[in-house]
Amino acid sequence: MRPADLAREHGISTQAVRNYEQSGFIPPAARTESGYRVYTEVHAAALRAFIALIPAFGHARAGQIMNSVHSGRLDDVLVAVDRGHEQLLRDRETLDSVSGAVRDLAGFAPVLEPRTIGELARRLGVTPATLRAWEEAGVLTPSRDAAGHRTFRAEDVRDAELAHLLRRGGYPLARIALVVRQIRTAGGTDSLGAALAEWRRRLTARGLAMLAAAGRLNEYLTAREPVP
Repeated sequence: MRPADLAREHGISTQAVRNYEQSGFIPPAARTESGYRVYTEVHAAALRAFIALIPAFGHARAGQIMNSVHSGRLDDVLVAVDRGHEQLLRDRETLDSVSGAVRDLAGFAPVLEPRTIGELARRLGVTPATLRAWEEAGVLTPSRDAAGHRTFRAEDVRDAELAHLLRRGGYPLARIALVVRQIRTAGGTDSLGAALAEWRRRLTARGLAMLAAAGRLNEYLTAREPVP
């Protein structure tokens, strides 16, 4: 089997196949007397596994997994796969929490007048020091009045309500700050619905890719060392 035969199946270049071999993503090819590479079905299985791993775990992690296979470190392979599933589960839990928090926000009475830090703290049942910590973490971005006092507008109160809901769910401030920034970019909780749906679609696609990659990886491991 020539490099072109492997490349054609995946719509990649023959140079990409050679690069993957050089990087250890597929095993070394045998050579003819004239120096031409000769690949086998084992190489084809390796390339299918690597290509399938990319949408599931990312290019870098896919390469690490294949390197571990070729170094005989099966435990490292399984740990990498387990960590990928663990991250996917965390992302799903975060998405569910954000979706629930956004739905809960729809039930809050709108805030028409700006609030002081003390008024907002009483509304949420937290201390002003907590709100200052959220501001330092980038969760809140209040404006300042002429005297330098913090002023929380309607959107600031919304962000604080969302942060409070997620904080009670055990999420760290860094992750909450990221979610709040996404809502600001989307223009509010109403516009965030489409973004959350797209986020869920990507997580579903990644989960399905992991299933497909697991099958291809198992096929390659079996091709390398067939079961008697």
